[in-house]
Amino acid sequence: MSSEGRGRPRLEQSRRPGKNAREEILDAAAELFTTHGYANTSTRKIADAVGVRQASLYHHFATKDDILEALLAGTVDAPLQLAAELIAEGGPAAGRLHALAVADVKQLCDSTWNLGALYLLPELRVDRFDKFRVDRADLRDRYRQLAAAVIAEFDGPADADELPFRLVESVVNRRSDDGGTPADQPWIIADGALRTLGFVGDFAALREATAKRLTLQIGTMT
Repeated sequence: MSSEGRGRPRLEQSRRPGKNAREEILDAAAELFTTHGYANTSTRKIADAVGVRQASLYHHFATKDDILEALLAGTVDAPLQLAAELIAEGGPAAGRLHALAVADVKQLCDSTWNLGALYLLPELRVDRFDKFRVDRADLRDRYRQLAAAVIAEFDGPADADELPFRLVESVVNRRSDDGGTPADQPWIIADGALRTLGFVGDFAALREATAKRLTLQIGTMT
């Protein structure tokens, strides 16, 4: 029997979105962590929100930290993979950085809960979350690599290579401040990132190329 089929019966029918119990647990935890705080959320509260016994939750996640780690990984794994593919692709850097920024902002905006807000948790400072911190730093470095290439292509400001990553993550604060983001926010931020690096090309053509590129490379993210 698969791992999804084992464990005790539900206490009630779950109302959480998700294809299986693990996804439902992650959704409930994401809501509770982002609305009530990580320290104020127990595994019992998460289990109650899903409609499963606490013992059943432990079948999928041994600790609350494991749940947080899975949620954090969901915000960096796909952008990291895309960044690696775009860097390996070669060619003009502007289009590749634009595509990365659009896809990354899109996944941060489209998640039901503002998972990027979890980046500020003091709990992330402990060794337990070293992998997430390393992965996030790796993603930032890949942004900087592409940004430096754009700066070289357009003779842009040499010290601006950190700005695209910061602009992308600014969407986290916007969601926290007003509870949502405009549908075109990924494109606005990606355009802005290129402008800070000195790009002076055709933005309409850049957007069209990004849409095609993402459809081919990560169709499920568009």
